[in-house]
Amino acid sequence: MINILALLTCLTLHIDNTSLKQLGCIIQGMFAMTGRVTMLGISRWTGKGGSYRTIQRFCHSPKNWPTLMWVFFHSHCFNRDESYAIAGDEVVTTKSGKHTYGVDWFFSSLTNAPVKGLSFFVLSLVGLEKRESYPLRIEQIIKPSVESNVNSTLPPMVGKRKRGRPKGSKNKDKSQYTLSSELFRIKGMLSALLSMIGDTIALKYLLLDGKFGHHNAAQMALQMGLHLVSKLRHDSALYLPSQGGNTKCKYGLKISPRKLSDTFLQFRSMQGDWNLQCYQLRVLHKEFSVPINVVIILKTHQKTREQGHVILFSTDLTLNAKKLVELYSLRFQIEFNFRDAKQFWGLEDFMNVSQIAVTNMVNLAFFMVNFSQKILQRFRRDCVNDFSLLDLKAFYRGFRYVDELIKLLPQKPEPILMSRIVNRLGNIGAIHPISFG
Repeated sequence: MINILALLTCLTLHIDNTSLKQLGCIIQGMFAMTGRVTMLGISRWTGKGGSYRTIQRFCHSPKNWPTLMWVFFHSHCFNRDESYAIAGDEVVTTKSGKHTYGVDWFFSSLTNAPVKGLSFFVLSLVGLEKRESYPLRIEQIIKPSVESNVNSTLPPMVGKRKRGRPKGSKNKDKSQYTLSSELFRIKGMLSALLSMIGDTIALKYLLLDGKFGHHNAAQMALQMGLHLVSKLRHDSALYLPSQGGNTKCKYGLKISPRKLSDTFLQFRSMQGDWNLQCYQLRVLHKEFSVPINVVIILKTHQKTREQGHVILFSTDLTLNAKKLVELYSLRFQIEFNFRDAKQFWGLEDFMNVSQIAVTNMVNLAFFMVNFSQKILQRFRRDCVNDFSLLDLKAFYRGFRYVDELIKLLPQKPEPILMSRIVNRLGNIGAIHPISFG
């Protein structure tokens, strides 16, 4: 059985010994437990030194989670031969009641409707070869109060503005941009993460979803020394650069995503009854101050001739089409982190209400995502390639049963009988049983 405290020794300089022992006890309980992952639920599965009061003290004492996340990743998960990119996304967890810190109404993509709960923005490092995501920085999204909106300094709207461009207006300098509160928060998170990583990892790309497929997000990424990879609206107005000696207008022919020349075609493929065509071109967008590298994926149904398309883009003009598509698809790896944190590690279950306790429980859930990936790597290397989180939890739960069973016996069983007990109980509920030798 893997020694949990041995894996946590890398954190000794960044957390006190008492909290480190509590964390080890909590992790062991979370691996073995069933049911909702709350403080009370964890305390029922921890051994000696893991009472409810102990877990409560751990949850209500502040901790430097960004440093703990990075140190653990760098010590156990980082591969020097692999390239990484930064992925960011928002996760919403439902909560009832009125007293939980930051509770409000947030849009949930799972329900496609606003839900009452908490929202967090997560930055993770995604390995480009192994395609694994490791959350490293999590910040809670707090909506501004009603009073701050009322006291806004924006001028009041006076009637409706007429159609067309106002008389006397001048062209705006698109290189000058203003950050929304959301982009300002993300920029602060990126700055802190890049400062912590330093020269350890050479990072080039920031992967964000279509919500951030606009000029301000692109400029924010470029200012941080990164290239943005994201998605544009399907009806975006894109133009080829002006041809010839016309210097008055830089915009050339407006392109139609479904009527592109074969000169821009990069590759074709088939997925079932759908024919996929991938085009790449360098275009201008009137909301962007710089040219952008665009990949348009057009899909056509073989029988009905129904068509659809998506427009991916990057500020890196040297990125080829396959690499750009692969980078954007890697962004989805962070969604698997959200799924595991909710399903196994308590992101959807915790019942804490204070700011410190909420922060600790959420960061603990994402820390468990990284910790479990490290242990899964060992089992997949030494035992079964398809070893899953369900198998891992069954493994630790089985050892918990064995530990309690041995305490009831008058004397310790013979090695052969002990091996049979461990193999029988250690695989209860496992999808891919393994032999414990």
